[in-house]
Amino acid sequence: CISSRLPSSFPAIPILQALLYKPLTPSVIPRVFHFRASPSTKISSRFCSWIKPRVPLQDFNIFRAGFSANFTAMTGSSSKQSSSVYDFTVKDIRGNDVDLSIYKGKVLLIVNVASQCGLTNSNYTELNGVYTKYKDQGLEILAFPCNQFGGEEPGDNAQIAEVACSRFKAEFPIFDKVEVNGSNAAPIYKFLKSSKGGLLGDGIKWNFTKFLVDKDGNVVDRYAPTTSPLSIEKDVKKLLGLLDSLKQQHIIPSLLVK
Repeated sequence: CISSRLPSSFPAIPILQALLYKPLTPSVIPRVFHFRASPSTKISSRFCSWIKPRVPLQDFNIFRAGFSANFTAMTGSSSKQSSSVYDFTVKDIRGNDVDLSIYKGKVLLIVNVASQCGLTNSNYTELNGVYTKYKDQGLEILAFPCNQFGGEEPGDNAQIAEVACSRFKAEFPIFDKVEVNGSNAAPIYKFLKSSKGGLLGDGIKWNFTKFLVDKDGNVVDRYAPTTSPLSIEKDVKKLLGLLDSLKQQHIIPSLLVK
């Protein structure tokens, strides 16, 4: 901790004031924070319990409140932790609020889409195929347009809807255009990324990253942009319980034969 590494005569208050009044960024956070700071932990209380301050209690309490506020602003985390995708409300392509709890009991495939990407044709075509095949079995595909990767979703919501629904005949719901990375990332995407990190960190790497969510709202898998929707069909069937029913169909006839 800060105080344990300093001589007893070292003035601690200037350090606390610097952290309190200067917005925290990775460049000014002590190295120990990089190993212990995590949106999934109550960092402010843990951090403050590690420090043995040689400053008046009032100064320390001011620092504690300031640190907590700065950390939350920097990471987008808060003391309220969401436990499933059902805890979120998003906007649809027309700007209407949609409480994701309406999808309780459904298997969800959540995808950040783009209209002008090299992966657009294949992904929309295969997503349509998977959705048509399993929508009556309990699958929902939730598409979130995003323009953060190569500027490949530049249109407004009306233009996006035209491409998705008229050109690609998408029947699954298209939502409001969002950011998926950075401080302005949609809360649902902060949750998805914290639940299932990628190969080289939590950040979304490109258009058509896919998250698979079970019937209880838990994120169970994440797929790279280049992963074909058809290639994850087996995982979808497993969460829908269709693989078990297929096994039963094969087992019962074999028992009758014996």
